[in-house]
Formats: sequence, structure tokens, C-alpha cells
Amino acid sequence: MSHIDIVLVDKSPLVLAGLTKIFGDDPRFSIIATAADGERFMEAHERLTFDVAVIGWEMPYMSGRDVLNALKGLPDAPRIVVHTGSSKPGIARQVLQLGGAGFCSKQDTPELLVDTVVSVAEGRMVFPFMNIDAPSNNALDSLTPREQDLLASLADGRTNSQIAAQFGISLNTVKFHLKNLYEKLNVNNRAQAVARYLADGDMS
Repeated sequence: MSHIDIVLVDKSPLVLAGLTKIFGDDPRFSIIATAADGERFMEAHERLTFDVAVIGWEMPYMSGRDVLNALKGLPDAPRIVVHTGSSKPGIARQVLQLGGAGFCSKQDTPELLVDTVVSVAEGRMVFPFMNIDAPSNNALDSLTPREQDLLASLADGRTNSQIAAQFGISLNTVKFHLKNLYEKLNVNNRAQAVARYLADGDMS
């Protein structure tokens, strides 16, 4: 590629300034936009065309998970590299499952992040080693995509009726999914499920 058009997203102004410096000084990259959260990134995505986005995972308004879910199925969606300092287990696995193209920890060197973005722009996927056949330590990974979406809605404070309307499903179907969700998380009610989500998931 002659140059790589990128968008940089991080909730920390200091980190965002550092990323802008790193990629702005490299002639292989053209920074199309920067954003402080996932919601502003999605607004930029609607207006701009670019190859790769480097985004955080724990962000206000829309988390990294929310962004990846929003991009699912969209034609010509940019390739996403999640760059996070979160120590929560299983995030790289979740990024892979949600269709992300790469993962890089903030503990990694800037050179590794740059190499990751270059590889992703060239069509490769870049993730740290993970044994995908091994059971995940994070119970959230055992949930189906629909169950994960419902759990996120619970965490947003929505009622069963509101969830049914949101996803276009019946109230009985919501209850069925929640029953399975509670069993997988080994909890008894929505309050415990939300607490588990906040502890092991991606809300911030």
C-alpha cells in the first residue's frame, strides 16, 4: 500500500496525543481523524473512508465491543485494531470473535503497534497467542452473541419489555435467553448478572 489511512480513538487525551505523534511521524500513514470515544468514531465512520482504526476497548458512550458489533455486516467496514491497557482476561479472544482484525496491549512497544497496523492494513490478522480450543476463564465468552447483546442491554438498565422491543423478539424469548444467560454465568438474577458483566466485561 502506498499509504495507510487511519483513525485513532482513545478516551485519554494523553494517549491520543502519543498515538498521533507515533503515526503522524511515520510517512506510511495518513491520519484521517481522531476521536475520544466509540460514538464519535462511528460518526467519523459515517463521513469518512479509511483503512484501519486503532481503538480503545473501555470507552465512554460506545465501548470497543459496541463498535465491533455496530460494524458487523457493514460493507467496506474498516479493519479494527483494539489497543487497550485493560487487564481484564479474554479481551483479545472477544475482539477476535467480534470480527476485529488485531489486538495490541498498551504494555507493548509502539513499534509493535505500528507493525500490527501495517500487517492488518495488508489483510492479515494479528493477535497474541491464544489457545482457542482451551476453555476461556471469562464466563462471558460462553455466551452467544445474542446473549451478550441482551446482557449489555441489562447493564444499560433496560426492562424485559424494552429489550424485546429493541431486538424485535417476544417477551417469552427474552425470558428464555435470560434464563440461559443466568445459568451460564452461575447467577440468580439480573442484578448479579450485571455485576458479573461490570466485573468481567467491557463497560467503563
